[in-house]
This record gives sequence, C-alpha cells and structure tokens, in this order.
Amino acid sequence: MSREAIPLNGDPVTSRDMLRGMMTYIWPKDDAAIRKRVCVALGLLAGAKMLNVAVPFTFKYALDYLNQALPPTESGEAFFNMASAPDTVLTVATSMLIGYGIARAGAAGFNELRNAVFAKVAQHSIRRIARNVFLHLHNLDLSFHLSRQTGALSKTIDRGSRGINFVLSAMVFNVVPTVFELALVSAILGMKCGAAFAGVSLGCVGIYALFTLAITQWRTKFRVYMNQAENEAGNKAVDSLINYETVKYFNNEKYEADRYDSSLKKYEVASLKTSTSLAALNFGQNAIFSAALSLIMVLAAKQIVQGNMTVGDLVMVNGLLFQLSVPLGFLGSVYREVRQALIDMQTMFTLMTMDTKIKNKHDATPLNITPESTTITFQDVKFEYVAGKPVLDGLSFTIPAGKKVAIVGGSGSGKSSIIRLLYRFFEPQQGKILIGDQNIDSVDLESLRKAIAIVPQDSVLFHDTILYNLHYGDLMKSEEEVYSASKMADLHDSIQQWPQGYQTPVGERGLKLSGGEKQRVAIARAILKGSPILVFDEATSSLDSITEYNILGALRRATRGRTSIVIAHRLSTIMDADEILVLDKGRVAERGTHSTLLSNSQSIYSKMWDIQQSSSLYTKPVQSAQQGA
Repeated sequence: MSREAIPLNGDPVTSRDMLRGMMTYIWPKDDAAIRKRVCVALGLLAGAKMLNVAVPFTFKYALDYLNQALPPTESGEAFFNMASAPDTVLTVATSMLIGYGIARAGAAGFNELRNAVFAKVAQHSIRRIARNVFLHLHNLDLSFHLSRQTGALSKTIDRGSRGINFVLSAMVFNVVPTVFELALVSAILGMKCGAAFAGVSLGCVGIYALFTLAITQWRTKFRVYMNQAENEAGNKAVDSLINYETVKYFNNEKYEADRYDSSLKKYEVASLKTSTSLAALNFGQNAIFSAALSLIMVLAAKQIVQGNMTVGDLVMVNGLLFQLSVPLGFLGSVYREVRQALIDMQTMFTLMTMDTKIKNKHDATPLNITPESTTITFQDVKFEYVAGKPVLDGLSFTIPAGKKVAIVGGSGSGKSSIIRLLYRFFEPQQGKILIGDQNIDSVDLESLRKAIAIVPQDSVLFHDTILYNLHYGDLMKSEEEVYSASKMADLHDSIQQWPQGYQTPVGERGLKLSGGEKQRVAIARAILKGSPILVFDEATSSLDSITEYNILGALRRATRGRTSIVIAHRLSTIMDADEILVLDKGRVAERGTHSTLLSNSQSIYSKMWDIQQSSSLYTKPVQSAQQGA
C-alpha cells in the first residue's frame, strides 16, 4: 500500500483503510491514462444499466401493441383490428421485438466492453500493490525475517493479490451499479405502478441484505479457520521439502506426512462448515426473492383485473424485478467474497504497516570513503538479541585502513554479531560503530552496504544458473569480469568441466553444488562486488586442504590494499593476519599477531592453537592408514 493511504503504525489494517488505499491505485494522481480508462469504464457501466432497464419496457410495448391490434371477439376468435393493416402490425411488433433483442445484446456488450477497458486498471493496480509489498518485505529488518516463515509470507501475498483483483472489480462494477439499478427500478415501479410495488422491491432488497449480512458474519469465522489451517499446512509442507535431506537421513517421511495431514484435516473440517453454511445462505436468499416475486405478481394481477394495468405491465414488472435478481443474487455472493477477500488481504496489508527498525535518518548522508579512510572502529558497543542476555558487552577495537584483522573465539562469543552490526542488520543498544570518522547509524544504508562485501558462512544460492549466481555480486559488471572473479575464487576450471558450463542450474538454494563450490561462488561474488571493505565469515570452512590453500592465495590478492575482516575457527588460515582479536564473553580478551599470541602459552589463543594442532596430528595417521588400505 502507499504510505499515504495507510499509516505505518504496526496495527492491523481495517477494511476501510484497505479500500481507501486501493482507491489511490484506481484513481492515481500521477497517471492520467488510468483515470481516463476508469471514466470510460464508468460511462459504459451507466450505458449498460440504462439499456438493461429498457429491456422490459420494450417487451411490454410489443406485447401491449399486439394485444391492442388483435382484440378478441365475443365468440373468442381474434381478428386484426381494421384500423391497422396486418402488415403494419407485424412490422411494428417485429421492430419492437428486434429492439428488445438489440437492447439485451447492447447491455451485455457494454458490460463486456467495460470489463475489457477496466482490466488494465485492475491488473496495473494489482501489479503496483504486489510490487510495493514485495519491496517493503525486502526493506524490513533481519529480525522480522528471522521470526517469519517463508511459506506463510508466500501464501499471504498470493491470497492477498487474488483478493485485490476481486475487490477492485466488485466495488467498482457490482456494488455501486447494483445500488444504482435498485434505485432506478424502485423509482420506475413507484411512478408507473404505485408505491406498493416500489415498497415490495425495496423491502425485498432490505430483507435480502440483512439476511445476507447476518449469515455472512456468522460464516466469516469458518473462513478464518480455513486460512489458518492452510497457512499451517503450507508452512509444514515448505519447511519439510526444504529440509528434504534431513527427513531422509532420519527416515521420518511418514512422520512428516502425518504432521501435514493433521493440518489438512483442520482445513477439511473448516471447509465443510464453510460449504454447508453457504448452502443455507443460498437457499435463504432464493426463498426471500421468490416470495417477493410472487407478491409483486399478485399485486400486478389485481391491478389488471381492476383495469389499471395491462398484461404488458405484468410482463414489465416481472422483467424489472427478475432482472434485479441477477445483480442482487450476485451482490450476495459479492458481499461474501468481498468479506473473505478482505480477510485474505488483511495480513498482507498489515505487513505494510510494519515499519523497519533499521532505516535511514532524515538527515542521512552518503558514506564517503577512500581506501585510506576505511578504518573501522567499535566504541564500547553493547548488543543483545534477547533482553538480559548480552552478546557484546562493551566491545571496543579498531581495524586500521588497508589492514587484515582476524576475529576468533568460541561459539557464542559474538563474532558473527559484529558483522551483522557493521552491515546494520541490527543496531547496538549502546556504543558507536565508525567507518573513517562517520558513524554508520547516520549514513545512507545503501551507500554503507555498497562499501562492504561479505562472504557468509552459509552461502544460499538462487534457483538459477551458476552464471546468474556469480553475476549477482554486481549485475552491472560484464561477463568477462564475472569469469575473472571466478578464476580468482579457483572455480572457473571446475565450471568449464561441467556439461553446461556457466549455464548449469545450481538447484534450489544451490543444493546441486557441494559445500566447497557454494563457498567459492560466495567468494567470487564478493570479489566481483569490488567493495573497499571485505568480510569473510568462515569463508573456507567447507573446503578441502588443497582448495583452501589455493583460495587463501586468491584471498590474499583480493584483500591487498583493502580493509578486511576474517572470522575463522581454523587458526591456520589466519596466520598472516596483521592482527588477531580473541573474543571472550563479548569483549576483546586478547589481541596481537599470530606469533605474539603464541608466545604466551597461557593465552586463550595459544590453547586453541594447541588443541587444533593436536587434532591435526591425530588425524594424520588415520588418513595415512586409509591411503595405505
């Protein structure tokens, strides 16, 4: 939704808010072509309704003319009125009946032309709304996405988009036109036939609307249960399929199917209640309208006996009320579907009211840095994901421009949190983070993130080709530059041996690639991005020793002259770092070069090194034995 239409306050959106917001898309201030189409469609709508009301009158006049031209004799035989020649009677009656057909066809033609004209308005509005929702989801902070399930978000957008399409068409071409036609028919019946006829038509619509409203309100809760069950089933299905390998590892296919089936059973129960209540609603609506139709026909018959109305008037009254039954019957279903569509849309539109916690300040300035001004400083930074459980506790350190600094420490010591704070996925509760002399919470987010290239520990790829995933590092770079980055990441030769080369699909989340190949893709993307600050979060954890050796050489070339942060568990990969920071309990416990830290046998780093070296010595005989076997 547009921010002007719905305030970003995080509260659930009301139906009025959603309708008001959609009107900004139907009648956009910045698109005269769309407004012109809406006017044309409304003109066609008015024309269709006028022709629709004219149809019973044309039939009435044709019937009355034939009735007057052929008066019965006392013996019951019919003769042509001598005042009118048979050919004349036939010609006039035929013209009226042809006019009746033309009016019906014209009304239908106007309706279809109206739909065709308005289709572009509806689809254009849906596209803009869906795009805005999609973009807004990407703009929300990481904490939102960590607490959400992808399956539920996908269902929300899908159902919301379908609901928008229905509501737009229903409100513009069903609700308002039906009210207009009801007023027109009631006025005609009142003037032509008397107040009683108008009262029956208005009373019929009033009772019909009240009945529909009451039953639909009762049925709404069943639709809510259906949506909840569908979301639950969708989440379980997506989550289970994404973790296909884990399910197979533990032989839990039947367990997953049973969990999915339990959600489907809830959906089945809610769906049955929805269907049975719909049958009751439809029967009640038909009973109300049938009773009104019978009553108005009885009134017309009495008027004919009294000589106040003709048989043609009876046909006209029947035609007017019967024609009203079509939009009236549809109005009932429209109300039901609009209510359900608004429920489906509410979650999607409520997402738009959620404001991201991480955003630019009103006076944010671009991050202006040069290779000489990429010094990174953490000043007394305190951060916690959960209140009362600090991750970083007064962390302070400086990474000089152009230097390579490694960060090590045990699990939960805050290594990856440093990267998330530097990239502004989260904000610290206390302290400052500076790049050069600029506080990153005061700079433009886009410029900040362009200045930092990250190789994550777990690299997830798009379900596309290897070339697409490599090129994603910078879509503005040429393919030759992509190949160059691939070579630097020691990936190019492997790709050349694949049957489809760079056009090879990687599968969903890159599952067709090995862990080492995915990490090399991530490294190549970071190299291609060409940012002055490079961050490697366990960039070689999934690589074999030979590949790791080659990659480390490539990384040394890529980081030369750039400020780089390397998070590592394998200490042998950071021996060449200009400085190593050892984290413990959210603070820098030790710092220095590899040799300096090892010189103190009681240091945390020295103990970590000894343990890793012992593990390495233990595994070598095992590897030798395997090779000998």
